Amino acid sequence: HPSYHHRNSIQQLELPQRKAALIVPAFETLHYRLTFPKSKAELLSMLDMGSLYTFRYHVWPKGHAPTDYAKWRTATMPYRVAWQPDFEPYVVVRRDCPRYDQRFVGFGWNKVSHIMELDAQEYELLVLPNAFMIHMPHAPSFDISKFRLSAGYRGCLQTLREEFHQDLSRRYGAAALKYLTAERSL
Repeated sequence: HPSYHHRNSIQQLELPQRKAALIVPAFETLHYRLTFPKSKAELLSMLDMGSLYTFRYHVWPKGHAPTDYAKWRTATMPYRVAWQPDFEPYVVVRRDCPRYDQRFVGFGWNKVSHIMELDAQEYELLVLPNAFMIHMPHAPSFDISKFRLSAGYRGCLQTLREEFHQDLSRRYGAAALKYLTAERSL
């Protein structure tokens, strides 16, 4: 039973004793109907046949590249990955982890800022070897349409990002500099 299996492998990680964000590798399909793969092996064959892609492969590969899908293919144990700019994986965390920043409602930067904060607090970013999720196609959200069409919306988001960086610098000091330099070099 898969959920039992995940629970078991998650318990072996002894998470209550460590600060970790468990990354669930994300994939997507462009098909509206999909038989959900019953195993990792089945998912990999769907990936090889082109009925699945790694999440946002066509539009925003940076968001999930640090998950290291090539390594995930053969991984049998959870493995650590390093934070990189714009990383926005789906994670499982303990309830007492930092909350999402309420400034980032709508489209843009909610997951990015959350992962940045987890990294600043020295959470380990651990990719689960047997877990996966699949994003199904849906109509664009109202907010992403606003983001694409409105320079004002994008300007506001940029201001919030700068505020967020300043807050990180205040809270984490020199350790937060890497986020700012990463942002500036983009």
